[in-house]
Amino acid sequence: MTARIMTPCCTSSGRARALTDPILIEIERLRDVCLLRLKGRLQAAEHSEYLKVKMDEIRKLGCTKVLADFEDVPAVGSTGLNFIVGLYRASGGRFVLSGAQPRVRKVLDITGLSKVMILAPNVESGLIALYNQASAV
Repeated sequence: MTARIMTPCCTSSGRARALTDPILIEIERLRDVCLLRLKGRLQAAEHSEYLKVKMDEIRKLGCTKVLADFEDVPAVGSTGLNFIVGLYRASGGRFVLSGAQPRVRKVLDITGLSKVMILAPNVESGLIALYNQASAV
């Protein structure tokens, strides 16, 4: 069963607003995995409301594993780091981040997050890592 939810960044009233660097998070459910495809820069605090709404959607789906595809995320700031940590916690540590661009990878290394969570080069290897992680537990 695959469910796909795509929501562009918007205000709480549901109206889209113009952002200098809009973000988009597509959520696809692949059995017990929530596959998140992120697009845009996760840097601005103005995205925090949108990210909170997406986090609530992810929790409601009840996925036991989360794979976040960052292939189309060129940069991440403190707002994005908070979102990544939230995903990690919501999944109980059954979390893989794939496709980290060099600037994103550098931030993950500096903050030490790359030592805590699994990083994969692409979605396919991320799925393998998630299922290997589950069988090792």
